[in-house]
Amino acid sequence: MNTQVTTKFKIHKPANEVFEAIVDPMKIGNFWFSSSSERWEQGKSITLRYDEYKAEDIINILKVEENKKIKFSWGEESNEETVVTITLKELDNTSTIIEVNESGLKEHDPEIVNKMLGQKEGWVYMLTCLKGYLENGIRDLRASLIH
Repeated sequence: MNTQVTTKFKIHKPANEVFEAIVDPMKIGNFWFSSSSERWEQGKSITLRYDEYKAEDIINILKVEENKKIKFSWGEESNEETVVTITLKELDNTSTIIEVNESGLKEHDPEIVNKMLGQKEGWVYMLTCLKGYLENGIRDLRASLIH
């Protein structure tokens, strides 16, 4: 069973703007987490906070290729570590395809289908918020998803 979750969006902004929105701690709070402890760089452990949910997570940045790729692991503390790869493909100077792939979900977990659906829902929502932020300056979608 393939337990990878992949989500792709087209964002009408150049790759460098999409990349910076994710790695810059001053920008990430406009569409995804409340805050990021520092700029995302290879080899760093970053603390991400969701103030609305009183939640915090640490991610380990495995690889960064400026304006092209970000790879990190998360979930280590809950013994459910997965690897997320965010790939940016600039189509021209005005559009970028962003792809998020999350792998490492446990095939034999009895809740695997629900976890995969939940992760897919989360990535679609995050990319929707990113698109709204970058293309239209909308900053109040983040943390509106209700479970």
